Amino acid sequence: MKENWKPGTMIYPLPAVLVSCGNEKRSNILTVAWTGTICTNPPMCYISVRPERYSHALIKESMEFTINLTTASMARATDWAGVRSGRDYDKWKETGLTPHGGVKVACPYIEESPLSIECRVSEIMRLGSHDMFIAYILNVIAESSLIDKETGAFDLAAAGLLNYTHGGYFMQGDKIGGFGWSVKKKK
Repeated sequence: MKENWKPGTMIYPLPAVLVSCGNEKRSNILTVAWTGTICTNPPMCYISVRPERYSHALIKESMEFTINLTTASMARATDWAGVRSGRDYDKWKETGLTPHGGVKVACPYIEESPLSIECRVSEIMRLGSHDMFIAYILNVIAESSLIDKETGAFDLAAAGLLNYTHGGYFMQGDKIGGFGWSVKKKK
């Protein structure tokens, strides 16, 4: 049996990311689950943020942000940054996360993140409860211990990434196959 539900946001799991924004003088981090890839060439992504969030104005002002992937060890900080406002707290201090100066953008990235994606906003779409910041990916900062020295491949699965599913945080699960494995010829 299946039931019809009212329309809602039920596309899960999603990455639970921390978005850093602002600049050296004034910066913030916020938790975002509404994020994803838009295009490969040119590399583009998006985040969706409620206009009333403190970070919304920082992103709109600078037109830059950094998406920082999170891990199970960052779960508490990720949740905390999502339920407290940068208007009231210094989230860097409160979470114990370390800001590191951006490479291609003015906003910092999170040192503890295994992968940080520096972005420049190309368009802001007002969609209702959230504004979507569509952005070009300018740079990717990767934890070197997760890069295979022989192949150059990045092993994100080894990072213990954090996912968000309908109100809960989960560590990424076991790999069950790779791209194209269902049609790969057996040797």
